[in-house]
Amino acid sequence: MGFIDRIRAFFGWSKQEIEIKAMINLILFGPPGSGKGTQAAKLVEKYNFLHISTGDLFRYEMGNDTPLGLKAKSFIEKGELVPDEITIGMLRNKVEANPEVSGYIFDGFPRTIAQSEALDSLLSSMAKKVDMLVALDVEDEEIVKRILQRGKTSGRADDNDESIIRNRISVYNENTSQVYDYYDAKGVSHKVDGLGSIDDIFQRLCQTIESIS
Repeated sequence: MGFIDRIRAFFGWSKQEIEIKAMINLILFGPPGSGKGTQAAKLVEKYNFLHISTGDLFRYEMGNDTPLGLKAKSFIEKGELVPDEITIGMLRNKVEANPEVSGYIFDGFPRTIAQSEALDSLLSSMAKKVDMLVALDVEDEEIVKRILQRGKTSGRADDNDESIIRNRISVYNENTSQVYDYYDAKGVSHKVDGLGSIDDIFQRLCQTIESIS
């Protein structure tokens, strides 16, 4: 019996009630090649979370020429960074459009302290908060090995160039370390061993999530 089902059985709550009472909002970090996307999909299936990827948000908003998408395009076409308030606006739209879920997985955002503060402010305005930041912990050498192995079949040139792979890892570490420390100061950052089988890693993730519930 899963976590949600155990709570439902214990308290006699309906599925709709459990979605409200057990809402968990988490930030999921994982270096390139860590299997983060696979784990996010499994968490969505088990807990009824909504996986929010900023990359997907931008593709949707820009592809549909929404007001925020058009604003984002105007900056990108000039070679400028998209202001955080536009990204936050997209996140707000996505969260408000999906009130029935049991929580949110934020993927690819935040990457800076300013973005972390903006996300906290957004969630606070909606009577929510970041309950947990979970980082899949995988050593750099293991990541390099995994991506080079993947490159044999992926067809991606950047999966076969070790210098590019190491640069991607360096950028990831630089971007995430400050955000991890920011939420660690709030007592909500957690590292999960990212080695082992998909199911082993997923079990560790579930244990970490359920430890705060």
